[in-house]
Amino acid sequence: MLYKILLFFCLYLPFQLALNPAEGIDLASGRAVILFLFFFWIVRGLKNKKIIIAPRIQTLLIISFLFLSAFSLMVSQNLEWSLRKLFFLLSIFPLYFIISGIEFSSGKIKKITQCLVWGAGLAGLLGIFQFLIQFFFGIKKTFEFWAAVITPFLGDAFAQAVLENPSWLVNIGGQNFLRATAFFPDPHMFSFYLNMAFFLALGLCFTKFKNKKTYLFLAGIILLADLLTFSRGGYIGLLAGIIFSILLFWKKAGVSYKKILAGGIIFLGLIIIIPNPIGKRLISSFDLNEGSNQGRIETWKNSIEVVKNNPVLGVGLGGYSLEIKPSADYREPIYSHNIYLDIAAETGILNSLIWAGIILAAISSFLKKRKNADGLKYIYIAMAAGLTAFSVHSFFETALFSARVLPLVVILIALSALNRKFFLCHSRPSQRTRI
Repeated sequence: MLYKILLFFCLYLPFQLALNPAEGIDLASGRAVILFLFFFWIVRGLKNKKIIIAPRIQTLLIISFLFLSAFSLMVSQNLEWSLRKLFFLLSIFPLYFIISGIEFSSGKIKKITQCLVWGAGLAGLLGIFQFLIQFFFGIKKTFEFWAAVITPFLGDAFAQAVLENPSWLVNIGGQNFLRATAFFPDPHMFSFYLNMAFFLALGLCFTKFKNKKTYLFLAGIILLADLLTFSRGGYIGLLAGIIFSILLFWKKAGVSYKKILAGGIIFLGLIIIIPNPIGKRLISSFDLNEGSNQGRIETWKNSIEVVKNNPVLGVGLGGYSLEIKPSADYREPIYSHNIYLDIAAETGILNSLIWAGIILAAISSFLKKRKNADGLKYIYIAMAAGLTAFSVHSFFETALFSARVLPLVVILIALSALNRKFFLCHSRPSQRTRI
């Protein structure tokens, strides 16, 4: 039952209806599912007198990250805000302990990957539809329509905050476009999710697996929707993941795989060379004189100043916006536009390094796993590439408190912590710690 609910959760993750437990509070329903799974896992473990905690560096780093995040409350300027942020983290990270504490067969790993890809593919189709209808009904009507559609998925208070500070529109070459967001609050979070899912879809394509063409089609849908977010940070993260993948197995890839990769490279090259909104948006990422780029650089400077003044504990979890603007509202989008600076500013430099260590440890683990698990080799490479794309994109945006993006990141980190020897020989006892 636990595994089936987990599969449903992976499929449901990019959608998530919002719950409203109290006025002004919106709770992504996925968080409730995670807490239910965690409770079920604990009860089952107590019943069987066996709760397994993976003795991996990822586990130690995650516990350290959560501890320092909680410890930063000592210097919080607004304890209520800090507790809300802390409770958010504590409602997502149990996923790590659930997944890393279950013995998965390679077949179950594939099914989890499939569900994640299908969920992202459906969300991608939704994003493409959203983008296309503006050319039939106009931007204004489409914007108003989508604002009504998305409210049940974000919640009343969150949706209102999103619509008051919209990043849904982009101006490229003097022309306005409504960006693809699907049921995500903004195109940047959607791009984070699609980047990771794109590599998972490619991993299934390269794996000995039925219906490869289906997953190649889904990869194309996800990539197109990703491009239509017009997220420049997302584009850079995507390119980083592609370069990472090519460097990793180009020499060892078969002829058919090289053809797919070469076709993808040519496609991306044409997007950059041939004049089009996507290419223009990507090229503008490297224009330091561009207005939004200058604004982001200024934001980074402000964040670095906050870190310099508060290097040990930061200003308290969730307190960065108050440090920049004392009169800021809880949902006002004031942040560093860089996850590493955000974490350092709010919870200290050490915690930022720990977060980077979690991602690097997961990527390193996947690279080690791929050498000893032929059936999952390309899926492990895809997961490592997805986390690479996420880590690079994170230099330009912050997805730490996204109820859709963070769970996907935690799922990948948890899968990296699984005991790989279990997949090679089921007769060997698990080497994980039993409590």
